[in-house]
Amino acid sequence: MAIALKPLDQQVIVVTGATSGNGLAIVERAVKTGAAVVAVARNEAALAALRTRLAAEGARIAVCVADVADPVAVERIAGVATSAFGGFDSWINNAGTGTYGTLEQVPVADHRRVFDVNYFGVLHGSLVAARHLRRRGGGAIVNIGSILGDRAILQQGPYSATKHAVQALTDTLRMEVEGDGISVTLVKPGPIDTPFPEHARNYMGQPPRLPQPLYTPAVVADAVLFVCAHPRRTLYAGGGGLLSAILARAAPRVTDFIMEAAGTRAQQQPGDAGDPARHDNLHRPRADGLRGSRPVHARRSSIALQVQKRRGAVLVAGLIGIALTAARRNAGRR
Repeated sequence: MAIALKPLDQQVIVVTGATSGNGLAIVERAVKTGAAVVAVARNEAALAALRTRLAAEGARIAVCVADVADPVAVERIAGVATSAFGGFDSWINNAGTGTYGTLEQVPVADHRRVFDVNYFGVLHGSLVAARHLRRRGGGAIVNIGSILGDRAILQQGPYSATKHAVQALTDTLRMEVEGDGISVTLVKPGPIDTPFPEHARNYMGQPPRLPQPLYTPAVVADAVLFVCAHPRRTLYAGGGGLLSAILARAAPRVTDFIMEAAGTRAQQQPGDAGDPARHDNLHRPRADGLRGSRPVHARRSSIALQVQKRRGAVLVAGLIGIALTAARRNAGRR
């Protein structure tokens, strides 16, 4: 079946992790386009405030309090969408959590919690969305991955592992459902100025931060809403992340050495821990927000993203990736 997606102003869009960072940016941008939104998060107070604010501006919005690690709660999301709007057309698996620290420092229970949210949450959402969209005759599933699905980084081992797993899950899902008219896209943000470093459970000796170059959550929202209406396989949100992924593929050992030399320092912010009300939302919600609470420079747009939106550019990027992989293999044989 050919994939034909509706214009955004005719869609109902489910967004998980909707009260913070990228999810909040997606919700705000979606309602501005005229889409109806089902906003999902654990933070009940933040969801209620979001609904009140956007509804007062004329938005069509429903909310659902749910932890995506709970498959029963995820099933409830579809029920809310059906009751409020008769169903949904796009489902965005955005909710995520993380830790900072070495693999030895992070307890196994925390590793499991990161997987429960970042991997199994995406699995639960994808299965519910696929069943609904198959009956509806098609639609879009958008999974939020990361450049850390291409290239692991020090101090974020569990998070990197989940994003590698989400890559495989997304590729498998696409093959299983695209014959039903369902588009499946993986959006890979680079470093984005969200509350993630404050929300993550931290085992390092210093407060965490994200390395430059940073982009605002609006860049991720741009990518996500584009693929809700235009089928794509993968989009990188931010040129810095795209370059990092290319370097990791072309020269993995060089990238290892760079990470070993500077990776930890680039992720630490001595003396500035940000807003204490946001710290550690691994197991329970904390204060949310669109961006991090510390002053940083973040780019508001991405030329690389705009280039990727063009189908010809996607083909060229794929050919470059194939060439880089071949070059690396040839170098290894020597």
